[in-house]
Amino acid sequence: VQLQASGGGLVQAGGSLRLSCAASGRLGSSYAMAWFRQAPGKEREFVAAIRYSGTTSYTDSVKGRFTISRDKAKNMVYLQMNSLEPDDTAVYYCASGNGIIMSSLARAGAYSYWGQGTQVTVSS
Repeated sequence: VQLQASGGGLVQAGGSLRLSCAASGRLGSSYAMAWFRQAPGKEREFVAAIRYSGTTSYTDSVKGRFTISRDKAKNMVYLQMNSLEPDDTAVYYCASGNGIIMSSLARAGAYSYWGQGTQVTVSS
């Protein structure tokens, strides 16, 4: 599986961006896809995930602002980011894995495949 993330950019606080992740190859029958982010000097952190069933999970800091969705026919996953804040500035990575249970969705080590990352910069 290869993942290609896109859609990052520079936006003012309060603005919106939509990230896209294109997956090529077979995702598996019980896949999950997720977005993680890594700010300078910080560890990579979980942002949001969606399982094959459609179940979603978000980190608390983005709930109500970010929405993860997918287009199964196109093997695409999206992250709609609204009300962006300077603390959202980071490189955003998409990831995928198979057979990830709900309690492990936020764990980076649960994912087998990673995209190259796309930079999101939010100015104050």
